[in-house]
Amino acid sequence: MFNHQPRRKTVVCKDGFAMSVQASEYHYCSPRENGIAMNYSAVEVGFPNKKEDLMLDWAEDRDDPTGTVYAYVPASIIIDVIEKHGGMVNGELPGLDLNNYDEEE
Repeated sequence: MFNHQPRRKTVVCKDGFAMSVQASEYHYCSPRENGIAMNYSAVEVGFPNKKEDLMLDWAEDRDDPTGTVYAYVPASIIIDVIEKHGGMVNGELPGLDLNNYDEEE
């Protein structure tokens, strides 16, 4: 049976930073499984509209940081990026597994 998971809407932050955050059996994520109720410890980020240094370690092409895919970005980094850019004002995130996330206050 084909278990298709729809593409999530682009995440847009308060300062205008935007990125596609996807997770399914067809994306660079962990676990590589489908499920609306899934929580992912790492996700795929695609084509941010600005260079984001917090994610560069996961870029497939560091020379083109806005025209590339970022594979297996830890969920904690996604939260850090969103917070850095003023919070999320639009879009959709997959469920994120933040069990290993230690927020610095």
